[in-house]
Amino acid sequence: METRIDDSFRDGQFAELAYLYAPVGLVVTENRVIRDCNHAFAQMFGYEIKDLRDQVFAVLYPSDEEFANIRDRGVKELQTTNHYWDERIMARKDGSLFWCRVRGHSFTPDAPLGRAVWSFADLSEVRPYKPLTRREREIVSFLALGLTSKEIALKLDISYRTVEIYRAKLLKKFGVANTSSLLQSLGEVDSVHVVGR
Repeated sequence: METRIDDSFRDGQFAELAYLYAPVGLVVTENRVIRDCNHAFAQMFGYEIKDLRDQVFAVLYPSDEEFANIRDRGVKELQTTNHYWDERIMARKDGSLFWCRVRGHSFTPDAPLGRAVWSFADLSEVRPYKPLTRREREIVSFLALGLTSKEIALKLDISYRTVEIYRAKLLKKFGVANTSSLLQSLGEVDSVHVVGR
């Protein structure tokens, strides 16, 4: 590899070098399939680059249900502005879960997930993962979008009272008094961009 690095500096051709060795995870996708990624992305998830190529992105989520729940978020924003970002929980190869910041740019705005490039930053050092059930992550996700308990109940096809019970348990679990404090304790990020699934 040293020769390619030397060649890049000699020829002034840095694009491949910058992509492969960027200190943030970069991945190119086509219809939710990983077409290529850089070293930082593969290492973040515990894989070799060759093991991720041509894999469906769902392999990096805690479950298929959670992938299905989040996969279309951001589509409207990508269609409108061609940029999207959020913070979400992802899964490493060993099954451990972690928070990461995801930013995307589509090459095909009319079909935003057709071809896109994404960056992933591991937030483990500033936002350690605290275990939540899948249902708790769904509730938090919808709370972060500003939905009321009644609206969440309709989306999840459960009773309003069940949502209130989950919300109360979450507040107790994180030792906070209200939804705003809950979202802050989950990441101290603008709640519009928290995707807890």
